[in-house]
Amino acid sequence: MSSPSPRPQPEPRSAYARFVTLGTRWMDNDLYGHLNNVVYYSLFDTAVNQYLIEQGALDLHGGAVIGLVVETHCNFFESLAFPQRIEAGLRVAGGGRSSVRYEIALFAEGAELSAARGHFIHVYVDRESRRPVAELPNAYVQALQSLKVPAP
Repeated sequence: MSSPSPRPQPEPRSAYARFVTLGTRWMDNDLYGHLNNVVYYSLFDTAVNQYLIEQGALDLHGGAVIGLVVETHCNFFESLAFPQRIEAGLRVAGGGRSSVRYEIALFAEGAELSAARGHFIHVYVDRESRRPVAELPNAYVQALQSLKVPAP
């Protein structure tokens, strides 16, 4: 029998390559006064797609390639709530010919440690056929290079 894996811990800002600033909305708070767990996943998705759009990789309406989320995960460490500003740290932690594993951490504005961190995997597919692409377009490759964090 294997030993249990260590409990996930918050990470510092230095563990992430780029940051995207996001706002929270009134409707994001749940009955308990903090962001509902599904909002964290939405913020992950928004941060990655906002970054890809800013880098000229993702064309929402006319691009031949789109990313479909096939796996998600999140660990929560500290509550976030409206009206906080959030800084999403981004990094790429691998992938294949047509897939990318994005790792995202959400930080309260100015905080050193993440309030939540997780990942999702995009499989990049042809917009029309919905079949995985043979290779990522160069604009994606360039944008993803900026999200790689050098090994310590």
